[in-house]
Amino acid sequence: MSDDSMVTQPTLNREAEFDLLESHVLDALRLARKSGAGDAEVTAHTSQGLSVSARLGEVETLEHMQDRGISVTVYIGQRKGSANSADLRRESMEACVRHAIDIARFTQEDKANGLADRERLATTFPDLDLWHPVALDAGAAIERALACEAAGRSNDKIDNSEGASFNAGLGIGIYGNSNGFIGRGAGTRFSQSCVLVAGKGENMQRDYSYDSRRCFGDLESPETTGSEAARRTVSRLGARQLPTSEMPVLFAPEVAQSLVGHLVGAISGPALYRNASFLKDRAGDALFPAWVNIIERPHLLRGAGSASFDSEGVATRDRRIIQSGVLQGYVLSSYSARRLGLETTGNAGGVRNLLLEPGGQGTQDLVRQMGNGLLVTEVMGQGVNMITGDYSRGASGFLVENGEITTPVEEVTIAGDLLDIFSNVVAAGEDIDTRGNIHTGSILISKMMVAGA
Repeated sequence: MSDDSMVTQPTLNREAEFDLLESHVLDALRLARKSGAGDAEVTAHTSQGLSVSARLGEVETLEHMQDRGISVTVYIGQRKGSANSADLRRESMEACVRHAIDIARFTQEDKANGLADRERLATTFPDLDLWHPVALDAGAAIERALACEAAGRSNDKIDNSEGASFNAGLGIGIYGNSNGFIGRGAGTRFSQSCVLVAGKGENMQRDYSYDSRRCFGDLESPETTGSEAARRTVSRLGARQLPTSEMPVLFAPEVAQSLVGHLVGAISGPALYRNASFLKDRAGDALFPAWVNIIERPHLLRGAGSASFDSEGVATRDRRIIQSGVLQGYVLSSYSARRLGLETTGNAGGVRNLLLEPGGQGTQDLVRQMGNGLLVTEVMGQGVNMITGDYSRGASGFLVENGEITTPVEEVTIAGDLLDIFSNVVAAGEDIDTRGNIHTGSILISKMMVAGA
């Protein structure tokens, strides 16, 4: 296969693709109404991408992805049916609509079913700077993956590699519903990663580094990613367990995101209406110290989760989920809001670009502030009970003594209650990780149980 056939920016014209997908969405909506649906909503999408992985200086995989599809949801009264198709030909769309109608006729009524309220639909669509296609052929992608791994393996303490990868992709989508809403969205994504191994036998350690951005020009160099993977891996050599005790715990940014993620999971509609959340009926309560603010910024330029409307067409907006430590509200779609007797928050499809506002300290400042404790750089396992708030996860990282990072630590368990963990947050760092949908720096917890040897 020639390089020319592996281009991530094909001859695809974004506006022409928008028009084509929109015509399919409108056709499907007409077919749904004609077939007996009271209301309907349709999403059509196109995605393309290029993925390369390399290991020990050799290309392992090279993949070009291309996909089109349509999803149809119909409502007959308050009965709902959905069907999907990867074929956009007329006869396939007709079959897709028929399947959705058949499903709806045999499902039970649900009073919460239905389209988003018309008055909440987006009417403005600002440019969020998400579209940055570049003409990267397979050769350029391979070169980048190889360079990333080579930079990591150049460290003389690295003994092996699990490989490096580079990915580039773009997506275009149209959402429409029978309330007259049509919304367009398009975005690009570029990422690279490297996973390395140091040591042998029982002393073997593994770690990684990665970067992910909307714009190729914003990616760090492949050498930076590879070198950071090597630094992180080598720093773990000689790791040991700790004796069980209660101590301060500092979560590095890449794992601090998970703490905010647990908050989001607990205030999301499905957990609340299923009575499966320890934060049910806690809106208006102080969960964090008064200095903590967590803000959703769906219109952040080049943000990983940026969108002017949610997956139901509801307009998104900036809002404070935590203000001065107090939970301001929940994360709701139209369906979950109706189940709870509340109003949608424009979060069908999830939150978008959450930011834990920093408190003015860098990582080293927080290490010094902690004095003696545990810096956690990796967590593992699924030991979080969202019904009770019990938290218990495997962890590794570094012992901090007298305000200095000293010994690498592994095979410990950090445990507590999420309400206690939230209330014991004493600082949030300026070292904000913006690669994903949750943006936070390091988070310092005043005390947690650390179980080891």
